[in-house]
Amino acid sequence: MIVVGLTGGIGSGKTTVASFFKALSIPVYIADIEAKRLMVTSKVIRRKLIQLFGDKAYEGKELNRPYIASKIFNNKEDLDAMNAIVHPKVASHFKRWLKKQNSPYVIKEAAIIFEIDKASEYDLIVLVTADVEERIRRVMKRDDTNRSKIESILKNQWSDQEKMDKSHYVIRNDDLYSTKNQVLKTHESILKHIKKLKN
Repeated sequence: MIVVGLTGGIGSGKTTVASFFKALSIPVYIADIEAKRLMVTSKVIRRKLIQLFGDKAYEGKELNRPYIASKIFNNKEDLDAMNAIVHPKVASHFKRWLKKQNSPYVIKEAAIIFEIDKASEYDLIVLVTADVEERIRRVMKRDDTNRSKIESILKNQWSDQEKMDKSHYVIRNDDLYSTKNQVLKTHESILKHIKKLKN
């Protein structure tokens, strides 16, 4: 099974692009959604996050997201420590999910692939890009947050140019019509690539 990584910086429109792949009947695994779910359901993750951030990490059974966000905001050590706890569990869950799929390839959407040196886990990588100012505007509107918080996240992510050099495909997400066409062309190219591998 070919695993295609779908990545891009915050606000680039990965979810939109993922939905277009889904419409082409390609199974999509969204790592961020699974990470959030596992942070609530996994006893191991819960215990380790409480060790890392203290008892305030959870409110009852729910993750105390504002508190966690305040802890990792501008603190790369805490962010890396949290990722080291959560990402292995997500990776194990993905492997189980992958075994159940039956398609030429699957999409795994993950915001940070290059940043945590996981590019080798993918057969191909699709990068979603957009103008940085447009990305900031989207996230401010989507998350009702401020510019400085978004810029802090951007600092922990590679630039589009750095990612482009290591990606197999680049989708520029400026308007939906163009993005949809780029997804279709990428899909067709991936299928050709798979066919070549089989010959």
